[in-house]
Amino acid sequence: MKNTVLITGASSGLGKASAKLFQQNGWNVIAAMRSPENEKELNLLENVLLVKLDVTNPQQIQEAMTKGTETFGSIDVLLNSAGYGLMGVFESSNPEQIQKQFEVNVFGLMNVTKAVLPIMRTQKKGTIINISSFGGITAGPFASLYNSSKFAVEGFSEALHFEVSAFGIDVKIVEPGSIATNFRSGIEMIQNTIEEYNTELAAFIPKFTKRTEHLPKASAEEVAKTIFVAATDQLSKLRYV
Repeated sequence: MKNTVLITGASSGLGKASAKLFQQNGWNVIAAMRSPENEKELNLLENVLLVKLDVTNPQQIQEAMTKGTETFGSIDVLLNSAGYGLMGVFESSNPEQIQKQFEVNVFGLMNVTKAVLPIMRTQKKGTIINISSFGGITAGPFASLYNSSKFAVEGFSEALHFEVSAFGIDVKIVEPGSIATNFRSGIEMIQNTIEEYNTELAAFIPKFTKRTEHLPKASAEEVAKTIFVAATDQLSKLRYV
C-alpha cells in the first residue's frame, strides 16, 4: 500500500513544492489549504486529494483527517507547513495580531498534530515534521512575535519527540534558512504607531535587506528534498537544516 502524507499550507511555497515531490515519488498526498477551489495545479495530479483546512478551525482539521483516511486508508506523515511571519515593532502590535500569530504558527500546528496522533498510534507508526526556521533558534529585532512563535514550535516538537517515540511515532523539525520563494507573501507587517522607533526602524530595514540579499538561498524544491529525506530515512533524528 502506498504511503500517505498530509501537508498543511499546500497551496504555495514550501508546502506546494513538498506536495509535488511526494506525489512524484509515488505517495498519496492530502494537500490541505484554506481555498482548495483556487488551486489549479495540484488538482490535476494523480493520488492528490485537496482538502479545505484553516489550521485555526478545529472542525476543518477533523474533517481533513476523516477525508484523508477514508480516501487513502492511513496518514503516514504529517507535514505542518502552514504559517506566516508577523514583523515590526512589538509595542505597536495589537492583541488581535499577537493572537493570530500564535493561533496559526503554534496552536494550529498543535491542533493538527493532536488530531493525527490517534491515527498514528493505531497504526503504530508515523512521522510528524514541523517546519521551523533559523528564526526558531536565533532572534532579531522587529521579529519578536515571529521568533517567539517559532521558538515555541521548537520546544513543542522536541518535547513531543520524546513523548510519542514509544508508539513508533517520530517527531522531526526542519529548519530552513532563507528560501528563494515569494517570501513577502508570507509576511504581515505591523504598522508602527510610535514615533520613537522611527529612527531605529529606518536604520534597520536597509541593513536587513542588504544582509538577506546576500544570504545563500535554497529553493523551495531543495528544502522539500530535505523534508522528503526526513520523512523516509527511518532515523529518530530530531533536527534537519
